Amino acid sequence: MPKFAYAAIDQEGASVEGVTKADTIGSARAMLVDQNLFPTKIEERRGLLDFELTKEKVKKKELMHFTRQLAVFVKAGIPITDALITIGDETEDVALRRALGTIVDELRNGGLFSAAAANHPEVFPSYYVGILQSAELTGQLDVALENLASYLEREIDTRNKVVQALSYPMVVMVLAMITVLILAAYVLPQFEPLFDELDAELPLPTRMMLFASRFFTDLWFITAGVLVLFGSVIVFFFKHPTGRVWKDKLVLKIPIVSGIVEYAILERFCRILSAMIGAGVPLPEALKTTTDATSNVVFQERLEVARAHILEGRGFSDPLIETELFPGAAKQMFKVGEETGSLDQQLEVASIYFDRELESRIKKFTTMFEPLMIVFVGLVVGFVAIALVSAMYGVLGGVKEST
Repeated sequence: MPKFAYAAIDQEGASVEGVTKADTIGSARAMLVDQNLFPTKIEERRGLLDFELTKEKVKKKELMHFTRQLAVFVKAGIPITDALITIGDETEDVALRRALGTIVDELRNGGLFSAAAANHPEVFPSYYVGILQSAELTGQLDVALENLASYLEREIDTRNKVVQALSYPMVVMVLAMITVLILAAYVLPQFEPLFDELDAELPLPTRMMLFASRFFTDLWFITAGVLVLFGSVIVFFFKHPTGRVWKDKLVLKIPIVSGIVEYAILERFCRILSAMIGAGVPLPEALKTTTDATSNVVFQERLEVARAHILEGRGFSDPLIETELFPGAAKQMFKVGEETGSLDQQLEVASIYFDRELESRIKKFTTMFEPLMIVFVGLVVGFVAIALVSAMYGVLGGVKEST
């Protein structure tokens, strides 16, 4: 059962500190109230062995639910500290609960919600904090929270579309590889002593399979080394700065896949920038935050150049058009938004356009990829079957000739 360190005030107004055990922070707070103690601070106490190398990031789905709940509380006129305490007590996400506990303490000490949220990048992205800052200045925190919740919901839906589109082909590929590994590493080696004993002339497919199976038996160390090397390359591509640059550039050169990646990035860019401009965030600051959120080095470099030109006074649409990242329809929307002063609305329209195009490209990809995967699996399994069956015929033929 978790332990919670607390600071409270008793009935006589004296400060009391201690540690209590409870299932959740809400249960700990209720226990203290039952003891006529009024808690001013409660935080989870972690053991010496209970440590984390990096802060656990809160899932977007949890952040979306939190944002929507907070918007309801703020709209109802409930003080934000009380709202954060209630949500923190009810949430099951440990990282979010800890962050909200710290934020409540900072708010009680006179801090701003946006400034306190900025200290927890594992929970609140930079664009989220920027919108909170503008909302606090305009006094429209509930509206900004509702817009943020809607944006997060749409982003989750977009990501789910991509995951669902890729899940079936990936499952088929994994099952095919597992089948081949079982046949090559376990089934076929069982027949090898029989083949050697009968001294049968084996067909080429069988000899190829036996050669491959040696990498899982006698030459297992080579297979292990290849797997380690493959894992190291994956880690390099996703964790090392240089590897991430190579990965980002490579992804944009793969046919079909590049179109999906590009439209997913553009949809996210327009959606975040629209939300930030609509919330009153200055354009240069909003563009910088949105550029950092694209998570692709190629896009970041070109958008950073466009941002520098915007700061030089060259307008908004022309520098973005020069990046050659946006299709013709989006370029026209940017120009209309800049000329009519409805940039946030036009960006929202552009994000909807990119979302629909993304969905269309995903459908085309799955329509093309699924048959290719089925053919690939059929060829692999068929090759293994031919190797086994032809070997059996070769063995039987050898036995008949010897008799």
